[in-house]
Amino acid sequence: GVEQGGAARRAVRIEGETAPPGRLADHVRPIWLTPAQDRLFLEAASERRKFFDRLVFAGEPSHAAHANAYDKAQRERMRLLTDAYEAGTAPDATWLSALEARLAESGALMAQARARTLLALQAEIDGRGDRPFPQARLTLTGDWEGMALDGAPFAEIEERLAAALTVARARDGAAGRALTGPHRGDLAIFHVEKDRPAAECSTGEQKALILNLILAQAARLSRAESAPNPVILLDEVAAHLDLTRRAALADELTALKLQAFLTGTDESLFDHLKGRALGVRVGDAGLTVLEDE
Repeated sequence: GVEQGGAARRAVRIEGETAPPGRLADHVRPIWLTPAQDRLFLEAASERRKFFDRLVFAGEPSHAAHANAYDKAQRERMRLLTDAYEAGTAPDATWLSALEARLAESGALMAQARARTLLALQAEIDGRGDRPFPQARLTLTGDWEGMALDGAPFAEIEERLAAALTVARARDGAAGRALTGPHRGDLAIFHVEKDRPAAECSTGEQKALILNLILAQAARLSRAESAPNPVILLDEVAAHLDLTRRAALADELTALKLQAFLTGTDESLFDHLKGRALGVRVGDAGLTVLEDE
């Protein structure tokens, strides 16, 4: 919440004690899908990385710390390289080596966590049987994630990433950005039946592919002891689904037995949940319980 009305800075308290926001993951794991993600397959790769990293973080909270450490070391490395390039001088090799060692360690941890999550999600999708949602084939295009998916040990990924960063110093300094590392990878999703990239599918198919991924995430976290209390948040999802998929969504959410919140502007979108969920109308700064829900 906030300390006072209108305050921009939010505060987190757990049992009355101020805590960093990351501690909330010890108590609840949100899984969400909003209209902002409708263009996920058409946006830049960075948006898909953020989306996928949230899926990783929900199962492995340490992933966020590794990603933050990687970003911090990368900013420091690029500052050294660009300053030296602009000044026409040689950067501090000792400092660079230390930063690249930190990058290699956190980058290898990130790559392995992403690979584990992708394999778990793919197994969940493949094992969910005949469903009205399109089957998805997932892959990660990054070199380092590829090594992790192929079973390369941590030490090998770390060593090769450190060597690649050393070789890329001059190139990165000239380009003004880091061209090597797990920050360059991408999440690719294919529609199995059509054998087409998600970006080439219709809007409805893209929404169904993402929803299938979100449901797989919810299913795997619902069984994981390391992921307490998953909560599903689906904003304006049903509007993009036909009647068959709306019914299937209601059935799957009920079967998961997780707390789920769905929003929409048309009450009829939730007909398949009547009798199985609490329906409320938001308006006039309050909530009104809908009848026969």
